[in-house]
Amino acid sequence: MPFSSKSLSADPEGFAPDGSEVRLLAGLPGASMAEFRLPPGAVAAAVTHRTVSEIWFVLAGHGRIWRADTGQDEILALEPGQSLSIPLGTQFQFRNDGAEPLRILGVTMPPWPGPDEAMPVSGPW
Repeated sequence: MPFSSKSLSADPEGFAPDGSEVRLLAGLPGASMAEFRLPPGAVAAAVTHRTVSEIWFVLAGHGRIWRADTGQDEILALEPGQSLSIPLGTQFQFRNDGAEPLRILGVTMPPWPGPDEAMPVSGPW
């Protein structure tokens, strides 16, 4: 397998189905990685994924995430250094409550298959 490397782009390479900016990073056949950004005051659309799970790490900014699945429902503060999981089937929505962009490093397993992966759901915001 060839090595993969990619520098963080200054400009977004697109937008996630939830509306956040996406900057693609290195990946492997079993996982993809990207930085997601949400501007100050913005609220992402509430979604659930069809086939992927994610692990997030907050790089900068402050906000909140709502996660829900069978038997669990929570709102968690997002701040630099926070990591969290979004297992397959979890409904989630996040927002930026701070004055700077909310920047999140996300690893998606398996790799992100495309825009039809995310299905809209009803969220708290």
